[in-house]
Amino acid sequence: MLFRISGAVLCVAALALFPVRSSCGATARNVNLAKINPNTRSIFDIAMQSMDDAWDNEAHLVRTPGGFSGHADTEHRARYMVRETSNYALGLLMRDGPGDRERAMEGLNAVLKEQFLDKSVPWYGTFRRTPEEPTPSGEHTVMWTNYDPNWRVFIGTTFEMILIEYPERIPADLALKMYKAIDIAIAGEMKQGRLTPHYSNIALMYGALWDFAATHDKNAAWKQKSAAWVREVARLYHLYNAFDEYNSPTYYGVDLFGLALWRSYGSTAEMRAAGSNIEAHLWNDIADFYHPELRNLAGPYDRSYGMDMETYVAYGGLWIRALLPPDKAPFPVPDAETDHLADLWFAPQVALLGSNPPAAALAKLKSFAGEHMIHRQITDDRSASAWVGDKVILGGENTKLTRDAPPDTQFHPGTAQWRTPSGAIGWFYVWQSPRINVDVEHTNMKIATDGTVTLRIKAEGAKPGDITANKWSLPGLTVAIEGDTAGFAVKGSTYYTDGDSFAVTYTNVHQLNLTVTPE
Repeated sequence: MLFRISGAVLCVAALALFPVRSSCGATARNVNLAKINPNTRSIFDIAMQSMDDAWDNEAHLVRTPGGFSGHADTEHRARYMVRETSNYALGLLMRDGPGDRERAMEGLNAVLKEQFLDKSVPWYGTFRRTPEEPTPSGEHTVMWTNYDPNWRVFIGTTFEMILIEYPERIPADLALKMYKAIDIAIAGEMKQGRLTPHYSNIALMYGALWDFAATHDKNAAWKQKSAAWVREVARLYHLYNAFDEYNSPTYYGVDLFGLALWRSYGSTAEMRAAGSNIEAHLWNDIADFYHPELRNLAGPYDRSYGMDMETYVAYGGLWIRALLPPDKAPFPVPDAETDHLADLWFAPQVALLGSNPPAAALAKLKSFAGEHMIHRQITDDRSASAWVGDKVILGGENTKLTRDAPPDTQFHPGTAQWRTPSGAIGWFYVWQSPRINVDVEHTNMKIATDGTVTLRIKAEGAKPGDITANKWSLPGLTVAIEGDTAGFAVKGSTYYTDGDSFAVTYTNVHQLNLTVTPE
């Protein structure tokens, strides 16, 4: 059958019968859960149990877990999550147990109801993050606060995977709605025009989804434009073999997802090869920064939601957890209150696409390869340096004084982690600063800026009296500080709970040198 929707031809030939490559789409991976890596199966089962527990039979959506504070515009804790419900639907169809198909249909229909369909607005084609989110309206609508345009591709790519892998497990009319929703998402993104190939994690998913829609619809114009987009994303990466969003524990996970879509479902050999090639490069870089005994990536982090991957769910950590047992992976033992628990719910995508590092990278993830320095160019203006030591890891980003670290930023330009005597990870990082350069050479971190710098320290058992302007005597680590500063202050701070960390402020800073000595 052929259906024409908004000028695009939708091919659903025998959708309910033949999950094979046709002019409509890519080849299914046909993953058998009984035969996948046992670590992958373990984290898939944990994620599915978590989503089973979060499912609301009346709303047909997953409930927001305790480790999530809600979206900015709801002004209260969001009860339900739309994007994550699509993840659950994929997992249900993959598990395919009693009642799973019916529940997946309920969830997918609930997600489809949350897509914005007004062509005249910038948020056309994206989805509410929660049904409690009010419809954006008026000239004061703010992207990210009142809506998230990235839900177009997060949900769209999950729909893509379902339509490729499990068309026979959903009704044909539901498949049609999902194809139409993908077309609307692509049309909305094209109309808004806000996305650039530099925005790596979203650009990768957009390239995958656009290619899928263009191929399915036989839309020659989209096909040409999506191919050019994919080439440009790849070209930008290969300038320095680095994504602009460099070394992010969370967004590297999204990058790996986008690249896995390219290498699995790309419509051309060129796209599939580009996905495989960049994926291998990225895994090698991750492995160089990773310390398997500390179970963390060395910084710096262009975007991060935490400083200890043992205590919060990072999407990048999820890909590694799919390869390693729980006591070896940079991943917490999740419960309902785990920070960023909802990122665990990407496990169906990881299990289906497969975590696929080169052998040399996998070896480094499994066992410590020895102390080493890392120097990487990120862009013309930015470079990263890191020390992966036996007992401590340090990271710094030199921005040629082009980037600052404002309050609540995800940018962590200077970082350090070590294991304290209690067994927990201790850490510190540059929390707030004016435009800054941070360079690391072995156990020395050099900070250059012009103004007030605040660092945050968290180490179990640390006492404020042990933190002075020139020396921090922390459990498991001593830090000696030299530099030209006018003032110093230390006070209790809140990272997860009241008083669990310290804010250390130096004023009128031009240069600070921090030398760390682990016990």
